[in-house]
Amino acid sequence: MAISWQAIYVLWLREMKGMWRAKSRVVGALGMPLFFLAFLGLGFGHASIPGMPEGINYIEYLTPGIIGMTMLFSSVFAGISVLWDKEFGFLKEVMVAPVSRLSIVLGRTAGGSTTSLMQGIMILILSTLLGFKIKGVIPLVSALIFMCLISFTFVGLGLVFASFMRDMHGFPLVINFVVFPIFLLSGALFPVEALPSWLIPVCYIDPLTYGVDGLRGVLLGAGASEFPILLDFIVIAAISIGMVSAGSYLFERTEVER
Repeated sequence: MAISWQAIYVLWLREMKGMWRAKSRVVGALGMPLFFLAFLGLGFGHASIPGMPEGINYIEYLTPGIIGMTMLFSSVFAGISVLWDKEFGFLKEVMVAPVSRLSIVLGRTAGGSTTSLMQGIMILILSTLLGFKIKGVIPLVSALIFMCLISFTFVGLGLVFASFMRDMHGFPLVINFVVFPIFLLSGALFPVEALPSWLIPVCYIDPLTYGVDGLRGVLLGAGASEFPILLDFIVIAAISIGMVSAGSYLFERTEVER
């Protein structure tokens, strides 16, 4: 069955309306990142942190990491929101519609990615109130590209989880044992070099590491990133394609209880 662009648009629009109608959802999604940014950024602003690039204060270093954290959590939540649709029957109604499952996957991915991207942009804008400076249009556009790739990657991961999970009770386990380690090992809060040597290779297989590092490179300059920006882009783009493909493949084979 061919891709239905109308179905994709409708599912994307549903996500957008759901976000803007639930004001508490927007405030809640931005609350924790802002607390991290304000309290950690201001609290450790004058601290000496091993591995920090020269000429960069902690607020500048922390902001790309907090943007990555925001997008990680919101993207995975968007993927796992499929479980809510399973629970309340909406997914069953969508599955019996005369559209391909690929269209459904693309619609959910587009909606979740847009929501995540908008929240990341809000954090970037609010960070300027704490002293972060956006250095031109090209860095901003480049950052948006990395943010899109981060959101695609983790919406895909959320779809993978949703394909295997059967109830919402397993959701906290996903957050505690998967999402938090991805965040903490990504170098979002401190340089990867500051970690024990045996843990560094684990950080290098973390997809968010390359997303956050790429954001630092384009927003703060190439000297702020651990890897070349092009390498960050290639790795996160490849992982994004693979994760969305895996999520789509597994979701298309999801069985909905009747």
